[in-house]
Amino acid sequence: MANIFERNRAELEDLCKRRFFFRQGSEIYGGVSGFYTYGPPGCALKTNIINLWRRHFIIEERLMEIEDTNIMPHPVLKASGHVDRFSDFLVRDVSDDKKFYRADKLLEDVMEDKLKEKGLAAEKVKEYTLVRNQADAYSQEEISEIFRKYDIRAPESGNKLTEPEPFNLMFPTPIGPSGLIPGYLRPETAQGIFLNYKFCLEQNQNRLPFGVAQVGKSFRNEIAPRQGLTRQREFTQAEIEWFVKPTAKQLKKFEAVSSEQMMLFSSDLQLAGKSAETITIGEAVKSGMVNNETLGYFMARTGLFLTSIGVKPEHLRFRQHLPTEMAHYACDCWDAEIETCYGWLECVGIADRSCFDLNAHAKAAKVDLAFREKLDQPIEMEVLRLKKDAGVAMMKAFKKSGRVVKEWVEKLPQEELKALIDEATKDGKAVRTVEVADDQTEECTFLPEHLVCETKKEKQSTVQFTPGVVEPSFGIDRILFSVLEHSFYVRPKDESDEEKQQKNVLRFSPNIAPYKMTILPQDQRVQRTDKYAELMQLMQSGAALCGHTCTVDDSSATLGKRYARNDEVGIPFACTVDFTSLEDSTVTLRERDSTEQIRLPAAEVAALLDQLCLRRTTWKDAQARYPARSAGYP
Repeated sequence: MANIFERNRAELEDLCKRRFFFRQGSEIYGGVSGFYTYGPPGCALKTNIINLWRRHFIIEERLMEIEDTNIMPHPVLKASGHVDRFSDFLVRDVSDDKKFYRADKLLEDVMEDKLKEKGLAAEKVKEYTLVRNQADAYSQEEISEIFRKYDIRAPESGNKLTEPEPFNLMFPTPIGPSGLIPGYLRPETAQGIFLNYKFCLEQNQNRLPFGVAQVGKSFRNEIAPRQGLTRQREFTQAEIEWFVKPTAKQLKKFEAVSSEQMMLFSSDLQLAGKSAETITIGEAVKSGMVNNETLGYFMARTGLFLTSIGVKPEHLRFRQHLPTEMAHYACDCWDAEIETCYGWLECVGIADRSCFDLNAHAKAAKVDLAFREKLDQPIEMEVLRLKKDAGVAMMKAFKKSGRVVKEWVEKLPQEELKALIDEATKDGKAVRTVEVADDQTEECTFLPEHLVCETKKEKQSTVQFTPGVVEPSFGIDRILFSVLEHSFYVRPKDESDEEKQQKNVLRFSPNIAPYKMTILPQDQRVQRTDKYAELMQLMQSGAALCGHTCTVDDSSATLGKRYARNDEVGIPFACTVDFTSLEDSTVTLRERDSTEQIRLPAAEVAALLDQLCLRRTTWKDAQARYPARSAGYP
């Protein structure tokens, strides 16, 4: 059954294009899939969402913000794994290799269609649901087998498809006149934060935990961009990296959000073919469903942010990554998904990424990114240290690489050194791969005589470790699209309404509305007076000083039509200047959703507007303060 968002899709798409919230980029040249231009109301809406995000996270969580480059050199993205592993599987029409599809999305669509078949047995519903849920978690071999099992074909032609092949999603871009420095448009904003972790730690007086945020453009060469803003090749991300001691993920602030009710779709529920359940985040962390308090805290804060900008709580859930789709280095990962006309849409990823990224860049760049925690009281520890004779034997055995191999062994963490010794003692040898030079490794066979150690007691005044990272990553464009859908509705027709036309409304929260108020002269006679110009200037200037944008609709259309077309853009308040205004400097202020009106002095409009937009007062409070005015228009 189509959801309400599907039923409204055509009207909303028409509204967004007609009122220029967004249109396809380079449209007058025919456009290119995956690129979009935001028009004046769309740009303002997006800016307001980002500003609210900054206030909700950067200011309230006391994060540091950086701005890194959009182009990154090859070694950075090689170390992060993007060069080798940042791929989706692509399939082609065997009769037309210019027709290609992203395999996992095609599989999801096929399973959705199968689930709509009438008279499905319960076991089939469970089977199709499970395949759909795991679509982007299958390996190349697994997705190939699934395509054969269900005989999945090209949607347009019905032809057979080629075997799935990996397609790297990054945009390469040569750097410099010679083009000899390989680079890429960044596929995410997160890597810029990891590259600058060391310097941000210094700015935080070398204390953990702390967070760093970045808002900016990311670029991914999507195989088959579609569904408007939901899958673009150029998009805006807002990401946070919260650096924390791996063994200390408790958070004092978690108590403040622990009672938040959240719709959670755990991996166990998904694999069982069941629906999401609503529980408190405190219960989820306590039961172990959510790995730790820091992760749970950011999940709760993400939910509060999304609902504060207009996402409907009943259409918001947090889906846990399945074991097969979880990155090997991640402790836990949840996606905030919002229900839209395209189904449940991933808009935020919240992952405990462990210490993978910092370790990868430390190794590749040969830079020490470890954190050293000073102990209150030094402790005496027993440690294994390589004996001199063993070091000499090792250097002789590995010849030119001997010194490098010996230093590698000496720097091994105690657990890894013990494991190496135990293996060599048990099996008579132990093999390890050692980096002996830049991008050059050597397979080294260690004998027991190479690893003879002695136990020494050493005082330790510091503990060294690589910080773990909890990463909330927000797709701003998808969030904006979801807010548009959740805000849109059609106002029921009023038989007394002279216009007799469908009236579309965008019910934006005042804190993100692209324009906060529109000023309407009652008619052309009012508009031509000096007093009107004076009142308009008074209200516009006052609103601007408070940081709020206002529009003026002084066309010759009826007042009812002007109300309707400003409701359609989501303007929460309309201020009408009439003939009474010219006498006593009072104006009528109309609230969009209730269509109710109050009368107040023009000099007080800006201050009231500011309080309403910042949610420091409510419309009901304003109605109690100022006399009501008969609406007259819906």
